[in-house]
Amino acid sequence: MKVVVQRVSQASVTVDGTLRASIDRGLLLLVGITPVDTQKDIDYLVRKITQLRIFDDEQGVMNLSILDKGFDILAVSQFTLLADTRKGNRPSYIKAARPEMALPFFERFVQSLESAMGKTVPTGVFGADMKVALLNDGPVTILLDSIDG
Repeated sequence: MKVVVQRVSQASVTVDGTLRASIDRGLLLLVGITPVDTQKDIDYLVRKITQLRIFDDEQGVMNLSILDKGFDILAVSQFTLLADTRKGNRPSYIKAARPEMALPFFERFVQSLESAMGKTVPTGVFGADMKVALLNDGPVTILLDSIDG
């Protein structure tokens, strides 16, 4: 499981011209799921995401987590994070989970985030052609991989 964590001043997801979800300050998560991911991967990443100290404290030092700040998270499923580009110029997505596995797994990931955050975590629309807009704050962008955990 891979997650791109982006600290944002604002982020939103639009589908077919309709705004589906938006947040102000917080984190935009782009989530890639593999066929071998388990609840252990979810637990590791939820703990890591909610405890990352990437928000400024009173001295302007990145020393506070999203839980400390009370900001929001917007989660978007993105199978292209698992692209294999080693051969040729056309990415292969063979490492990405099939939708019938990925959708319920993504939903479990979001539920775990909501439990850890104590609030609703808005999402994009799984499998849809989404327009994701963000104002990256910092910029702060971190790639997490549950295999590394």
